[in-house]
Amino acid sequence: MDNPPLAWYLCALPIPWNWSQNAHLAFEGAPGEQWKGYALVPGLYVHLHNARPITGWGEHNIPDSEPRRKSYRFRTCRNYQFAWWLRTERNAPDAPPEYVPPRRPGEGEQMSFL
Repeated sequence: MDNPPLAWYLCALPIPWNWSQNAHLAFEGAPGEQWKGYALVPGLYVHLHNARPITGWGEHNIPDSEPRRKSYRFRTCRNYQFAWWLRTERNAPDAPPEYVPPRRPGEGEQMSFL
């Protein structure tokens, strides 16, 4: 891969949705390595090939100066915590100015995968 990503992040949501049962796994490419184990919550067993999990990230990666850190919703969001880990530990760049974040379900155009 010419321009590999810094990391991948898996967030699996149960049906019916219950945030406390979301499964999270951050991982990075590691040619030749294999890993088997559970994501951050039991119930999702993962087998990685040519990759390894990234551990040690959490709320502590969100800087005290980040205004959203005071919000329970952001501070406890594992996606947000890992994004800050990428920023602080791997110097992840800002998204390009033309980047448009995805909309929430029900907002904007609907996609079909038929």
